[in-house]
Amino acid sequence: MSHFKKLSVEELQQQQAILAGQYEKFQAQKLKLDMSRGKPCSEQLDLSNDLFNCLSQTDYKTANGTDCRNYGGLDGIAEAKELFASFLEAKPQEIIIGGSSSLTMMHDLLCRAMLHGLPESEAPWSKLPTVKFLCPSPGYDRHFAVTEHLGMELITINYLDDGPDMDQVEKLVAADPAIKGIWCVPKYSNPTGLTYSDKVVQRLAAMPTAAADFRIIWDNAYVVHHLTDTPDQLLDIRKACEAAGHADRVFVFASTSKLNFPSAGIAMVASSDRNINWLKKHINIQTIGPDKINQLRHVRFLKDQTGIEEHMRKHAAIIKPKFDLVRSMLETALGSLGIASWSNPQGGYFISLDTLPGCAQKIVEKAAAAGVLLTPAGATFPYGKDPEDKNIRLSPTFPPLSELKQAMELLVLCVQLVSVEQELASRA
Repeated sequence: MSHFKKLSVEELQQQQAILAGQYEKFQAQKLKLDMSRGKPCSEQLDLSNDLFNCLSQTDYKTANGTDCRNYGGLDGIAEAKELFASFLEAKPQEIIIGGSSSLTMMHDLLCRAMLHGLPESEAPWSKLPTVKFLCPSPGYDRHFAVTEHLGMELITINYLDDGPDMDQVEKLVAADPAIKGIWCVPKYSNPTGLTYSDKVVQRLAAMPTAAADFRIIWDNAYVVHHLTDTPDQLLDIRKACEAAGHADRVFVFASTSKLNFPSAGIAMVASSDRNINWLKKHINIQTIGPDKINQLRHVRFLKDQTGIEEHMRKHAAIIKPKFDLVRSMLETALGSLGIASWSNPQGGYFISLDTLPGCAQKIVEKAAAAGVLLTPAGATFPYGKDPEDKNIRLSPTFPPLSELKQAMELLVLCVQLVSVEQELASRA
């Protein structure tokens, strides 16, 4: 029960006056702080500055003699595939190395399905009366935007403690051939921070689907983004799909966007031989080859899996104190009030805050009016509509610690103030 429900109207009014006075003081500071996106901070970007000089003017060839300055290499250089094979839990020949954005690769994959259909498709998806996509929520707004932009119907799937509600998923996909896929951020999910359990992975891999061309878009964006020395373990989805007789069911995506420079990283996808050959056929029409110089640069900089792990420990040393600060301030200010709950991620880039139902949008608006920009309320749900208006995605990585502390002081104040106001309104 909310602490405020125990107070009399007079006590609530007194509390509101105190909180409103504190809020006015924040407004007077004219803050301009940004917690709206999960971006690396400058200190994190500085970790990769050697990317600027890790190639010399004569170092532009791969081990097999490929000149990375020239055309070709449709699916990426061999060294990059070797480097990211363990990253993707795939064989090098099952990988395509692309440009800087995995979101671009996911968008293009779905566009190809719309225009041409997948290998098992009876027709291009655009020729079908309806195409539907499952969206575990709260989730990644840009995923949802892609499928909405392509005219698909988005279906909200609830999250449980160990991943998507699989009873809900299995029932839907078994009955409706118009459901063609599901978005998944399976490790340190955006924004909840949870990692799918082995049981959830196995059920996703094995479930019967009415659509023969159903696909799992497995966006493993945070696969190496640990905040502790005991990282979450995620079952290999491709092995699970192969064991269940559905080797073609999943496309696994990742990128170096938050390892190095988001604007100049490399993205990648792994899948079955059938899916990869299908992709290559279409990519061959789209491009004569990716930026192989950038791929070689990443190989020289990261070197091997050990190099990736060492590099990510440096990232964790920078951002873990920020996550610790946010969790500590939430607990201190809100822990005993019963008006909010939040995730405790062991990795990734976000903390998911749930307020009382009906409060999230007002909290975000009040924070913005006092100078702190948060991710829009509702953004973590399809069509930007949180059915309970309670989820707020917190992005601790970008602001300096001093600014993050200020932003969190304002945020917890707004949570308390809006909660008091809602309780007073309910008694009017």
